[in-house]
Amino acid sequence: MKVEVEERREDRFHSRCASLSRGLMPLVAASILSFMPVSCEELDNDIGKHSQGDGDSLAAVSLSRVASLLAELPIEEEQLAEVYDAVTASSENGYDEEYMMSDLFRLPGAGVGDDRLPAGTKSPVSYQRPMRDLIIGYLESASATKAGGGISSGYGSVLSPEEFVSALENSDIQIYWPFSENWDGQTAPVITFDPMDGSETNVGYEVVLAENGDRLIREVAVNEKMAEERPVWVVNMNDDSGHTSLELLRRQDPDWGSGGGEIIVGMNSPASLPALPSRSGDSAGATGSPLRTLVLKEFTMLRNYDSWFAGASEFFVKMGSVENFTASTEAEIKLYNPSVTDFMIVVKRKNVGVPQPFNAVLVSEWTDQLASCAFMIVEDDGGTRTSWKCTALVRIESKSYGFELEIPINSRDDIVWRGQLSSRYILANDNVTGHFGDVDLKFQIVEYPGV
Repeated sequence: MKVEVEERREDRFHSRCASLSRGLMPLVAASILSFMPVSCEELDNDIGKHSQGDGDSLAAVSLSRVASLLAELPIEEEQLAEVYDAVTASSENGYDEEYMMSDLFRLPGAGVGDDRLPAGTKSPVSYQRPMRDLIIGYLESASATKAGGGISSGYGSVLSPEEFVSALENSDIQIYWPFSENWDGQTAPVITFDPMDGSETNVGYEVVLAENGDRLIREVAVNEKMAEERPVWVVNMNDDSGHTSLELLRRQDPDWGSGGGEIIVGMNSPASLPALPSRSGDSAGATGSPLRTLVLKEFTMLRNYDSWFAGASEFFVKMGSVENFTASTEAEIKLYNPSVTDFMIVVKRKNVGVPQPFNAVLVSEWTDQLASCAFMIVEDDGGTRTSWKCTALVRIESKSYGFELEIPINSRDDIVWRGQLSSRYILANDNVTGHFGDVDLKFQIVEYPGV
């Protein structure tokens, strides 16, 4: 059985393939640079002047080359099931519907985050002929039939089969399968790639059978509407696997099986957080002062931030505050350091306007002396690490004092909203949905009985 490529115009769809290095730390302790009495704090919102420039590194093979390679593989139902298993696992772990090449070669069928699940959570699945075997076999065969034994990288260079596999294995390249939940278990996908220029339509490769049984690869125009109606694989770049999703944090809680999305997570182990009164059966009226915790209950994305080829939107919610501030004198301020909480939530394109459970602790010990917190929401777009210089305010009697913080941000991130959240606003809008740029948020002050 032979494979023919009809009207290959790959050069016209050459993509700028960027390996985006993220690396945001999940919890950053900010040092106190200074403290001073203030009547009103002015936030430094000029993110541009803190930028160090963009630093991207190219993958060794192009997205268009990987897409055409996948289209030429003799993919059957077993390989389709493998990709489906992987993207489903990624989605269940709180990531997009994605199958990274690193996982494809390391552990076929594994989703993003599977390697961080508690032991025994998932049973391994074996495949008689996984996708990696098809890829390696194709590369070895193609190399043997070409002069010089090299394979095009898509960038004008030539690689050996071993170099090509290594390039895939060590890249952030992945298969993104939008609307994978609609798959009928049989239909083969059209395979395309992210042009990385904001386009909404690109070339795709569809396998058709000729009357004589030969497999032909036909070029078709692919858009999001097609992906809604039939299977489409998009070869694109992963940009969320380096971060721990909220769902993974929840699954680390011993009560995950029964608690699900209602489990409230913090930056430390969820199991270390105090139990909610509604879950533990505690009642109000215990002796001592109550513990109050600021929780972000819901997150609603009001628009998609990227081209559909890039997949879901990855948001980071960051809050700078001073935990359990109870100083009674100016001298005692030196005993406190501000901190930054930083959570990631992945919102799939189909969930625009649909509230997503967030249930994460932003400030674990909120006191009456905490006047305001620095708050920022960004949609991750990479670039180089920089920071937003901002202030959290505390009160001692009638005076306010500012703790300076630096909240990490990437130079190309889309800033959805940033500014100060006052204690007055939080208390007045407890459990009420508020509008913050292109997202809606619902905060809640959870009060635990004193001890």
